[in-house]
Amino acid sequence: MTATVYPIRLFVYGALKRGQANHARYCANATDIVPAVTWGRIYALDLGFPALEVPPEMILARGTDDPVADAATQASWPGVGFDRPEGDWDLVEGELMTFVDPLSDLPPIDRLEGFRPAGHCLYQRVLAPSLCAGRAMVAWVYDGTILRVRGPRVA
Repeated sequence: MTATVYPIRLFVYGALKRGQANHARYCANATDIVPAVTWGRIYALDLGFPALEVPPEMILARGTDDPVADAATQASWPGVGFDRPEGDWDLVEGELMTFVDPLSDLPPIDRLEGFRPAGHCLYQRVLAPSLCAGRAMVAWVYDGTILRVRGPRVA
């Protein structure tokens, strides 16, 4: 019996978006790309790229080194709210991308983002609510909370 492999959704806000530096190389296999928003804070890092800080109370799960299991975790959330979190958080604009083969599509993006569940990470991949066309849904997003001290918050 073959296990079900679910598609995986990523919320992207920087160099992975359409027209940006890493889109063609890492996101060519996306089957759907639509505008979306999520809650957070964007920082312009002195490293030359942005980092998103996700509100801790919005994090529903943390990514693992198993993309198929992470896609199943995402699929297990039938519904989610999109209420404003308490505190000084912004609506962050980005894109919601869907990939049908998480086993081949997600690991290169994880490497690009410095996500290593078993070691030191540049970004954490976390599951959080996003809003797309008026509908709340969950998506994986690269959280750069640890990096926020390396640049100013973008207004």
